[in-house]
Amino acid sequence: MTSTRPDPTVDRTEAGVPGALLVIVSGPSGVGKDSVIEAIRREPRLPDYHYVVTCTTRPRRAYEVDGVHYHFLSPSAFARLRDEGELLEANEVHGNWYGTPRADVRAALRAGHDVILKIDVQGAAVVKQKVPEALLIFLVPPSLEDLFGRLQSRATESADELDMRQRNAALELARQEDYDHVVVNETGQIERTARRIHEIILGEKAAHPDRRTRV
Repeated sequence: MTSTRPDPTVDRTEAGVPGALLVIVSGPSGVGKDSVIEAIRREPRLPDYHYVVTCTTRPRRAYEVDGVHYHFLSPSAFARLRDEGELLEANEVHGNWYGTPRADVRAALRAGHDVILKIDVQGAAVVKQKVPEALLIFLVPPSLEDLFGRLQSRATESADELDMRQRNAALELARQEDYDHVVVNETGQIERTARRIHEIILGEKAAHPDRRTRV
């Protein structure tokens, strides 16, 4: 894993209670990040996880609910949050902007909750630089062929968008060594992948019970 130094421009006086973790789940488009996180949320034994909703300028898909899947913002509204420092990270991915609300993360950590973020590879690198205590987990498919099949079957992108996501996926998979843990999301094994992520989080909390995450 590539080491990073804290960003000297970031105010690091705000801290969570000892043991509270900031967990970043990343992976290429189509690997199943949303499905895995939803599987974690369904487990009744995991009441202390806090799930941050990402802001995006991407158009809302038919099945998506504003404030649940994403906070869907206009480009100008997103730029205002970014310029006012209200986003922990903000990156342009696949032609759209994505960002993490800083206040939401900070409040959850201060309340003692482990925070789970779904962030792209670029955003994860930014957060790791600003918050070196963050735990980075990278989801990978069994194979590129399997990943491309998933992208094609979901039919949510145009032909050009699909081509761009497939090209970006190969580049993103090359970044997995930057992460603390890599988890294979086998086809049809969403619940098993979710359990593996939960086990990783428990292991990290047991190994570092006094760690404070500053955002």
